[in-house]
Amino acid sequence: MPAGHEAGRAVHAIIAGMSGKAAPVTKRHYEALANFRYRLRKFLRYSEEVTRRHGITPLQYQLMLHIKGYPGREWALVGELAERMQAQHHGVVSLVTRCVKAGLVRREVDAADRRAVRVRLTAEGERCLRRLAQLHRDELLTLREQFVVRDLDSG
Repeated sequence: MPAGHEAGRAVHAIIAGMSGKAAPVTKRHYEALANFRYRLRKFLRYSEEVTRRHGITPLQYQLMLHIKGYPGREWALVGELAERMQAQHHGVVSLVTRCVKAGLVRREVDAADRRAVRVRLTAEGERCLRRLAQLHRDELLTLREQFVVRDLDSG
């Protein structure tokens, strides 16, 4: 069966596994999980290398991506960014500070809640993110068939 056609089966297998039915993990499952993890790590390594070649860190890219990609608006609060990045609040505060110094983002006090701080991209941050997002999207398009999780639905 072609790689793309197995995607539906894999998704159903994951959902079935979450429904409380504990099927035994087989050698084929281990291989599928390991292959997915390998492909994911290769993409992340690509991301690390391409961001550094463009003069920023992978975390700076992630921060800018989560700001620009925040649903429904062009800014995000530090706590929202911490959740998206699965990081500690104080770590994201430090990252935002480094990005402010690099000219990639700016802080704004929220007019409705003066305790809240919005984080927005600067024009330079927008340009940098646009270049890197294009490269990441192009790389993902070349890998799309490899990111299908196969062989999780049966032993």
